[in-house]
Amino acid sequence: MTLFDFTIAKLQQLPEPLLQEVNDFIDYVIYKYQARATDRQSAEEFVRAWTQWFETVDHLDRAILSEPVTDYQQLLLDKYRQQGLDL
Repeated sequence: MTLFDFTIAKLQQLPEPLLQEVNDFIDYVIYKYQARATDRQSAEEFVRAWTQWFETVDHLDRAILSEPVTDYQQLLLDKYRQQGLDL
């Protein structure tokens, strides 16, 4: 006999109220593993999005970033340079 057969045999011996409890537990187990799969997919999508963003930023033209047009941009660049960033 397989595990499935043993489980079915045990279920057939249970009274109705206990079957409802087992059914509720099965629903919980299904929900729990579906939630884990969703969390794993969400994490993978999160990593993919950030990786794409970093790759895009790494390929930006630095000349555009280092030539301020407005006073605000100049102040912002000065602040970053004071913090040790090479722009």
